[in-house]
Amino acid sequence: MSPATGPRAGQPAAVLLPYPPEQVGGAPGLSVTVWDGRGPEPPEQVLREIGFFVVPYTLASAALPLLPRMSRLQVVQSLSAGVDDLRPFVPPGVTLCNARGVHDASTAELAVTLVLAALRGVPGFVRAQDEGRWQGGSFPALADRTVLLVGHGAIGAAVEERLVPFECGILRVARSARAAARGPVHALADLPELLRQADVVVLTVPLTDATRGLVDARFLAALKDGALLVNVARGPVVDTAALLAELQAGRLHAALDVTDPEPLPTGHPLWHAPNTLISPHVGGNSSAFLPRALRLIRTQLARYTAGERPENVVLGPGA
Repeated sequence: MSPATGPRAGQPAAVLLPYPPEQVGGAPGLSVTVWDGRGPEPPEQVLREIGFFVVPYTLASAALPLLPRMSRLQVVQSLSAGVDDLRPFVPPGVTLCNARGVHDASTAELAVTLVLAALRGVPGFVRAQDEGRWQGGSFPALADRTVLLVGHGAIGAAVEERLVPFECGILRVARSARAAARGPVHALADLPELLRQADVVVLTVPLTDATRGLVDARFLAALKDGALLVNVARGPVVDTAALLAELQAGRLHAALDVTDPEPLPTGHPLWHAPNTLISPHVGGNSSAFLPRALRLIRTQLARYTAGERPENVVLGPGA
């Protein structure tokens, strides 16, 4: 299969989608089967004809058994920004695409929400309201703080755009140094010095061999007392035991949309760690998701039909 991927000549151009074609906005010239990941699996004869598979959002585990049975599979389109759960199971020669651009707005909104809620003491206000207590006090503002963005891809850049009006300083770090619209992006090698300057650290990196356990005891020790760690990336980017030690000592604060393990089991010490706010991995799952997901699917199907290379390729020919 060449980097330009499309229906093979003389074969049915079959696709497996989680949404009906009329909702997607059409799939001209394509034989479409709809499977949302919850109902019965498509019949074997259908699976054998599938060339393009859009994995239902948040249901990759249900989709994995189907992949080896799709003998004509050419493209797997994830609806998640991260594809660490799919990558090991994609058959050789098949193109895997992520959902870059679909989750930027939603995840960036949540990242900023977690920063503001944690800094301004919102969890304490909620608990006080439940008890009918008027609980005042003075809390840190985001204004005049320094925020370090660890990861400056599409989501990291979207977080930055939403932080700018809050009058805070912004530092950026990614795998390699480069220029960006609002200032330099530093390399990961610069992290030790940057961490010492940060009041807030926001994680938006993908989960890879290089980022697994990136936030370890050494990383956390470099942060100043009272710093806030916000994770909207993947749970295993953070060493949970190392973070717990800092939280239980009262030295750091955390706001976590993702955890390791996940879902976080009942009784896990993170639930009750001091200065910790947890949301249940809802960064990308908002009303902003569906219109952007449908737009991406339409674009990818049009490119597939035309025999063009799809967008957002992360594995396979042309990656």
